[in-house]
Amino acid sequence: MVGGRLGVEDVKRMQREILELKKRKDAYIIAHNYQLPEIQDVADYVGDSLGMALEARKTDHPLVVVCGVHFMAETASILLPDRKVLIPDPNAGCSLASSITVEQLKEWKGRHPDAVVVSYVNTTAEVKALSDYCCTSSNAVEVVESIPEEREILFLPDMFLGMYVREKTGRKNLHVWPGECHVHAKVTTADISRAVLENPGSTLLVHPECGCSTNCLYFQAKGEIDVDIKVLSTGGMVRYVREHPQEDYVVATEVGILYRLKKELGGNGYNLKPLREDMLCEYMKMITVDKLLRSLKEEVYEVRVPREIAEKARKPIERMLEISGRR
Repeated sequence: MVGGRLGVEDVKRMQREILELKKRKDAYIIAHNYQLPEIQDVADYVGDSLGMALEARKTDHPLVVVCGVHFMAETASILLPDRKVLIPDPNAGCSLASSITVEQLKEWKGRHPDAVVVSYVNTTAEVKALSDYCCTSSNAVEVVESIPEEREILFLPDMFLGMYVREKTGRKNLHVWPGECHVHAKVTTADISRAVLENPGSTLLVHPECGCSTNCLYFQAKGEIDVDIKVLSTGGMVRYVREHPQEDYVVATEVGILYRLKKELGGNGYNLKPLREDMLCEYMKMITVDKLLRSLKEEVYEVRVPREIAEKARKPIERMLEISGRR
């Protein structure tokens, strides 16, 4: 069974129908690196949150289907106010986006009235509308470095990414909200120690949302870890593996990335290992091939952000994309 419910032939048939519908309706499918393999295989673009936003902004298709969690579809809708943006399952949420509310952000801003608010893209549209900048894991350091050093910064909602950014930039006036992704928060220094002992000479790819990311930087700087550690977004992981196909890898992020990395390695993947087999986001896996087929057939479920919120949220998103475009 594929995805726990559908057989291989059912999936292949549905994939053919999706490709036919996509062509007939001039639809464009954007998927995250954590999506199921059968979703990635029919997508027009597969990438990280930043790549998905950049791709959404430049597409000219009238119908865009976002295979990811809800905030990703919201971001696409904000950037494409004149298009129809769909998500195959509207209940595909995000534990990290849920870790801060509008009321909590307003109260935090009230205690730091002159601070610049930098919101990770894993937030609701309403939270983005109260922010000055958005960022993703691949450009968070760059976004913070673009802000004058004397300005106080409120970074939300991921505390591990925030601590990583503070470590990399040396910004002592960067305050971090105590939110976390339930998948990445599982990773501990004990997991890293085990990976080092069991995989000598391997390259460890660590997502900056992981609870061990700043410890990894510290131990590596001290020469206490005999493994090459790369703290990278999922898009950064894809690029690194593509450029270094002969290395052995231990990957510390949601396990859906392994399928994408295997494709970069020509389908082999013999040199890829997950740090933990249980790093699985149930929200990402809610987007299944049968739901995607229905979404295209019936054009459900449309994600539309209220105009006033969308206009305010568009500014920090555009700032993020502008900064990324300088690279």
